[in-house]
Amino acid sequence: MHHPSWIEVDLAAIAHNVRAIKRFVGPNVRVNAVVKGNGYGHGAIEVARTALDNGAHHLSVAYLKEAIELRAAGIVAPILVLAFTPAELVPEALRHNLAFSVSDWVVARAASKAAVALQTPARIHIKIDTGMSRLGVLASQAAAFTDEVRRLPGIEVEGLFTHFACADCDEAYTWQQLAAFQNLAGLEGIRYIHAANSAATLAFPKSHFNMVRPGLALYGLTPFVSGWGKLPIALRPALSWKAQIALVKTLPAGTPVSYGNTYVCPSSRTIAVIPVGYADGFRRAPHHFGEVLVRGQRAPIVGRVCMDQTVIDVTDIPNTQQGDEVVIIGSQGADRITAEDVAARIGSINYEVTTALLGRVPRVYKSRAGLRPALLLYTRSYLRPPA
Repeated sequence: MHHPSWIEVDLAAIAHNVRAIKRFVGPNVRVNAVVKGNGYGHGAIEVARTALDNGAHHLSVAYLKEAIELRAAGIVAPILVLAFTPAELVPEALRHNLAFSVSDWVVARAASKAAVALQTPARIHIKIDTGMSRLGVLASQAAAFTDEVRRLPGIEVEGLFTHFACADCDEAYTWQQLAAFQNLAGLEGIRYIHAANSAATLAFPKSHFNMVRPGLALYGLTPFVSGWGKLPIALRPALSWKAQIALVKTLPAGTPVSYGNTYVCPSSRTIAVIPVGYADGFRRAPHHFGEVLVRGQRAPIVGRVCMDQTVIDVTDIPNTQQGDEVVIIGSQGADRITAEDVAARIGSINYEVTTALLGRVPRVYKSRAGLRPALLLYTRSYLRPPA
């Protein structure tokens, strides 16, 4: 089924980024590819397959539902559920052979009860709050909590982990968190110790331990706040968002455009309608994307963004026609609009820009030179658990 707007995901770029991260962290550190939020808007299943085929050992998601969707797609690699798993859903996690995070006694006891009932170990990763103040056992209580949880029947404490609040913008606070975590990282008999998100993976090598959890970097997006941090590896953005022009027409001076008549043509203007709106994740307010690319030139948005359509001004772009390609995120000609550009425009971050792209917009998966033939042939290598 065709749709007049689509998102292109370059799987070769994902593959390149995974391999670059793997080389950077070295052979003794496992890569746990974070594919939560539908793979940050790129498509979790295809990204997961690509990551596993190019050196990732594990996957992480936020919630149980996301992990079960990966299992339903035939992926049997280790998956960690990072966020909250309600006690009543713990048996489902065990039935799908999923590891999950534990921050409290309610979930820990539920895990033990389910493990005994199902006669299968509950593989848990204890989350330690070293300064994020979200989920996690307080660092001061973590050693005692871990020791007591390990005594519960059926429990396998497979990992200890934390999450950095400011690895993208505050070196001092990150070192403070890392110091708190290092005091616990030496606990014996725990297989995986992990702390590094994308920013920490690239800027704080001492945070690698024996596993890293890159998310944003997998997709070729910078994890650093503007002006802070430098990428030590070359990343390739994987996502482009495109559409085709639905209609072109000329409006006389004084003509209002779109809902609320917030824009009135100051002179005769040539406008184009594009089949993209806020039901696709194309922000309406308080700030919109600002402009798009048409024939390699920037065309400003005029009037309010609608649910399904948006009007752009193409007066200064000669020969614009119905069916012309519009680039919302990505390259066209010599110009490029990045997720970071959009984030700056709407007052947000690149994470939100891509994860906010809604499911109505189909994802089209592309490959380019450099993608491994195994992936091009859709082999089932991603179904093999890592050695």
